Amino acid sequence: MKLNLKRPLVVFDLETTGLDLVKDRVIQISYIKVYPEGKEERVNQFVNPEKTIPDVVVELTGITNETVKDAPTFKDISNNLAETFKGCDFAGYNSNHFDIPMLAEEFLRAGIDFDFSKCRLIDVQTIFHKMERRNLSAAYKFYCGRKMEEDFVAHRADEDTEATYRVLQGELDMYSPERQEEPERQLNNDMDELAAFSKVNDNVDFAGRIVWQEKKDAKGNVLKDEKGNPIKQEVFNFGKYKGWSVADVLHRDPGYYSWILGGDFTYNTKQVLTRIRLREFCNNK
Repeated sequence: MKLNLKRPLVVFDLETTGLDLVKDRVIQISYIKVYPEGKEERVNQFVNPEKTIPDVVVELTGITNETVKDAPTFKDISNNLAETFKGCDFAGYNSNHFDIPMLAEEFLRAGIDFDFSKCRLIDVQTIFHKMERRNLSAAYKFYCGRKMEEDFVAHRADEDTEATYRVLQGELDMYSPERQEEPERQLNNDMDELAAFSKVNDNVDFAGRIVWQEKKDAKGNVLKDEKGNPIKQEVFNFGKYKGWSVADVLHRDPGYYSWILGGDFTYNTKQVLTRIRLREFCNNK
């Protein structure tokens, strides 16, 4: 099914040196940029992580230190990527949990503040798990009618990206209102709806150190805006201030902000906290 897009969609996948957002780095990025009119651009780029690729990753992906030794670093390609991704939405497999947070960290390490909060983030894995609860290989077999190993080499970003794109199209075909009678089994070809369906948490930062929580009055009643929607605020989701409003903590214990900035937290967490601090400072001037 052709995607119903209002702006370009970047379907992408990363291979990395590991799963640690702070310490690990990207070694391959592959993406398909799909335009509203239907044009598709495919890019596959190896990246020099400026550190040794662990043997387990080499065995899993087939990407060796020799493969990436002459490749550009992420910083080398960051400006071009940011320009290419500007104004786009994003889709991937498990991307909201790992690939988007890792990409955000790499951009910040390169000195680029790419604001993913303005993008629709569509996680094909989340859609699949909510509907069928399996993995990419099973998703490909289920939605595309073929074994993934017949068409692709597993654990390579370009191969997985192509498979993910086909799975997304297959999902929209299978769960279209024309093919599903039950409303709970229907998905419209709409990026806003898919992004909302892909969301599985109320994180403010990608690492989940700060989360959204409904505001309540002294009696425990949820406060609502003029449209009747619950009013939410940012709260810490860890440590001695877990459950506390971030704004309250910043006012009561200013040193906590400095402690986080100097600690082993992701750049994105520090960035989100800084934005809240600046907002509170401006609101109280």
